[in-house]
Amino acid sequence: MKAPDSAHPISIAPAAHRVRVMHGGRAIADSRRALALTEASYPAVHYVPREDVDMSLLSRTDHTSHCPHKGDAAYYSIAIDGHGSSNAIWTYEAPFAAVSQIAGYLAFYPQRVDSIELLPLRD
Repeated sequence: MKAPDSAHPISIAPAAHRVRVMHGGRAIADSRRALALTEASYPAVHYVPREDVDMSLLSRTDHTSHCPHKGDAAYYSIAIDGHGSSNAIWTYEAPFAAVSQIAGYLAFYPQRVDSIELLPLRD
């Protein structure tokens, strides 16, 4: 386990936008409560609460990965007739203490969904 530090900073804040994830012509996620996680020099990643995701369109996979700064990630595939996407979503179900805010949230690979839309919060 590595704690965020000045060489590898991680910040988490409420997203400044409504986050909507589209795939196969359907909204898979739509949230005004997403979190924006910025890690080192990587682009911000939006984490959406499970309650704002249509979990009926997802199926858990056996794929896992490990991040020394966040912990063990589990993955979901999207299962929409003719528009599936393997391991398109990841989640840290028991993240390390420094990033505990993302527990219960899901993140989406932009290249594995049709779009991740950042919309005005009032929309």
